[in-house]
This record gives sequence, structure tokens and C-alpha cells, in this order.
Amino acid sequence: MTDFYTENLLDHAKHPHNFGTLEGATYSHEEHNPLCGDRVRMDLLIEDGIIRDVRFSGRGCAISQASASMLTDEVLGKSVEEAKTISKDDLLELIGIPLSKNPVRLKCALLSLKTLKAGLYGVGQVEDEDLE
Repeated sequence: MTDFYTENLLDHAKHPHNFGTLEGATYSHEEHNPLCGDRVRMDLLIEDGIIRDVRFSGRGCAISQASASMLTDEVLGKSVEEAKTISKDDLLELIGIPLSKNPVRLKCALLSLKTLKAGLYGVGQVEDEDLE
């Protein structure tokens, strides 16, 4: 793990981008990890198939909150179809620290992606294998 990625992760955790709620959101969805208590809610404003605005709120560990911050930066301005193609590996690359050998931390990191995809697909729950 390099210092750059660690600093970037901590910066997103302390100063999250796109944090808050979005009035008039087209889609809103919240997920939680019952094992650790992390929660992430995402609000999306979609116009003409494009994510025009996105906000997230929640609480949890630095990894779950930083991951949500990074993911909102990534999807802003993308089409819904592009956002649907973001994979677990894409998000882990954004985060930049190795988590694949730590299943508990991996769930923390992927909570925001699970929330985003559940909202975009309009389903109540997305399973971990759906994030591939």
C-alpha cells in the first residue's frame, strides 16, 4: 500500500465529496452492513439517462465512507448504462489499497457500489456476486 493511496483514502473519509442528501432525487436507495453497522444512502438525479447530480450520506468506517465519496465522483456525469458497468475491480482500483484478502474490509469498500447498483436497477437488494 502506498502512502498516496492511504492519504487519498483518509482525505475522502475526512472530507467526503458529494456528501449530503439531494432534494428531488430521481432515485434514492440505502444499504447497510449488519456485521459492522456501516450505512450508505445514495441519491441520484438522472436526466436524459445521465447522472446529473449525486449525493451520499451515511456513517461507518473510513473505508466505507471514502469508497462512497470516490464512487460518487466517478459516476457524476456518466450515463446510467456506464454507471451500471462499474465493477468491484473498478472500485477497488479507485480505492487503491489491497482489500481482497480481508473479506470484512472488502464488504465495507463495496457497500457504496451495492447501494448504487440497487438504486440504478431499482431492486431491493444486490448480492455480492452481482458486483463483479
